Amino acid sequence: MRSLVYTGFMSLDGVVDSPGGGPSEEHRSGGWVFKDLEFVPEAWSLKGEELTDTTALMFGRRSYEAFAPVWPGSEDHAGYKELPKYVVSTSLSDDAVVDGWGPTTILRSTGDVAALKEGEGGAIFIHGSAELARRLSDAGLIDQYNLLVFPVLLGAGKSLFGRADRDKHMLTLRESESYPNGILKLVYGVKR
Repeated sequence: MRSLVYTGFMSLDGVVDSPGGGPSEEHRSGGWVFKDLEFVPEAWSLKGEELTDTTALMFGRRSYEAFAPVWPGSEDHAGYKELPKYVVSTSLSDDAVVDGWGPTTILRSTGDVAALKEGEGGAIFIHGSAELARRLSDAGLIDQYNLLVFPVLLGAGKSLFGRADRDKHMLTLRESESYPNGILKLVYGVKR
């Protein structure tokens, strides 16, 4: 069985919206992971560590459409270029898949994601894709959260976790670290 890992940047109040401030990121504080905070290289080490564990990537449609034109040519993301990609979308057409960025499969439902997890292979990492992450979390499909929590309160924006009434999910802290600039690394496994 494959594991599904959500990885992302999050404000202290749970917002994951527009961390990099790129063209498709419209939050009024877009780019908040890079602004007003001292750069401490070791705070970003989680991203390098993840690359060794990643055997495939998963995106929602909007995140795929934002990342696919940029990541294939990015040196920071070169290790992801040939990995299989999965896009969970009911509306993305097959001809919208970007060439030259490894094999890409469109999954049409959370049921398709559950079936993928039942197969053989290593960890699948979800980048961005807040809405997808909420749906998959509510369906009990996410196995681990790799979070870099930033010392900022954004007040509004897309949240990683939904507010719907649902059963409690217990988490196990697998790893944590704090950095001098206030960033926290938190790695949680979902108890089953």
